[in-house]
Amino acid sequence: MIVAKTLKTVMLAGIATAAMAVSAFAQDVTLKLGHPANEQNTWHLGAVKFAEEVSALTDGRVAVEVYPNETLGKEMDVINGMQLGTADMTITGESLQNWAPMAALLAVPYGYSSLEQMDEVASGELGDRIEAQIIEAVGIRPIAYFARGPRNLTSNRPITNLDELAGLKMRVPNVPLFLNTWQALGANPTPMAFSEVFTSLQNGTIDAQENPLALIKSANFNEVQGYVNKTEHVRSWIYLTISEMAWEKLSEEDQAAVMEAAATAQAYERELFNAQEAELVAELESLGMEFVEVDSAAFAAAAKDAVLSSVSDEIRPEVEALFAN
Repeated sequence: MIVAKTLKTVMLAGIATAAMAVSAFAQDVTLKLGHPANEQNTWHLGAVKFAEEVSALTDGRVAVEVYPNETLGKEMDVINGMQLGTADMTITGESLQNWAPMAALLAVPYGYSSLEQMDEVASGELGDRIEAQIIEAVGIRPIAYFARGPRNLTSNRPITNLDELAGLKMRVPNVPLFLNTWQALGANPTPMAFSEVFTSLQNGTIDAQENPLALIKSANFNEVQGYVNKTEHVRSWIYLTISEMAWEKLSEEDQAAVMEAAATAQAYERELFNAQEAELVAELESLGMEFVEVDSAAFAAAAKDAVLSSVSDEIRPEVEALFAN
């Protein structure tokens, strides 16, 4: 457990750690791990932990070089590079549905009512099937997963039930599934580039938006929004992955070491994630935002048909099962 150090201290330690995990031993294999997050992000800190563990468990035979901030390219570019052999590892999620339709299950509105339920799916039989399809269809192998902060609705008035949501002008990403879901809930959603959201909230073009707490904080939405309504409408996870080409270069012993390191990194990142979520609540409250409990069961029931009609035929039975739980 991280007791003496705050999350910020741990982040600073991660930043101080070189982006490349350097081993004092001779290296048989060097894996390049490129991802989109910055050095403060828990995904990056989890990746650095993974690199350290791999080096230690293989006596330096396998080194992992971690490249944050899209240094190796944007998400899709790195995935394509992994398929071609020019990159080895990345952190990616539902974007993989471009090849593997089941990857859409990583981020289904109201599919997961709690972090615990999401964990059960990600680590269970359905998660195994998702991973198997990704390996077969994409040629990359999920070896661990990291949680993502749930998306919450911010506004300038408290919203606890569907009646209070009716007609609310809100921004959503240009994702049909999100748009259809919020329309079904009674809101008036408008697709908009993220870069335009702050100004649109400021001038009243829209009255609300939805995002994880980390993005609400970093975008300074507290300056133009007073309430965080705990809709938690999208819980999702994201995978730490290795290309099959890189995986097959490893001996069975080193493959086992990589999987052990990945499990350690997953547990480490979750500890940081939980601490960060708690700190974000405290920080946003200190900046004047009020957190509001929402009738999540009613929201989920109202969203169900829109979600089911918006997902592909291939995953609809799985989504129906998620709503039934």
